[in-house]
Amino acid sequence: METSPSAGRSWLWLILLIPYIALLWLPFYNDTHPSLAGFPFFYWYQFLWVPLTSLLIYIVYRGLK
Repeated sequence: METSPSAGRSWLWLILLIPYIALLWLPFYNDTHPSLAGFPFFYWYQFLWVPLTSLLIYIVYRGLK
């Protein structure tokens, strides 16, 4: 029985759960402090996940390719 080369790396898909869980857990970042350049933590924490999520998607893509 042959398996595809990416079958052993299916755990890489779990990396995509990291931003989902980090942003779903609202009590963790529902605060105004610490602020960064005048922006409350609530806002810059969410915005920080935009490039981080893109990076994680790229890592999964390269790992499965």
